[in-house]
Amino acid sequence: MKENPLLTKSFKFALRIVKLCRFLNDQEHEFVLSKQILVTGTSIGAMVEEAQVGEDRQDFARKLSAANKFAFKTNYWLRLLHEGEYLKKEEFDSILADCEELQKLLLSALKTTRNSSAH
Repeated sequence: MKENPLLTKSFKFALRIVKLCRFLNDQEHEFVLSKQILVTGTSIGAMVEEAQVGEDRQDFARKLSAANKFAFKTNYWLRLLHEGEYLKKEEFDSILADCEELQKLLLSALKTTRNSSAH
């Protein structure tokens, strides 16, 4: 079976988010924002996984759209954590780049799905 980059990257990103939350809890004693980013950051991959078993192309697109919304929310929480001085620039730049890559992949997949639905 061919590897799906969106599935792979969203899962790896979720794992990074879990580790980030552990760091925020254990080292920074930050619990409120870490819960927010845990929900949104892991929901991206969960929605991508769920899209794979969508009932039809429209359901698939809805699930990807939800994943995309979670990615944008995660981007927000990452910026807030950085500006709130919980994430150093190097850590922030790395995880934000991963988040933005996921956002681009999701937007591309949504565009492709919508274009193929129109035909």
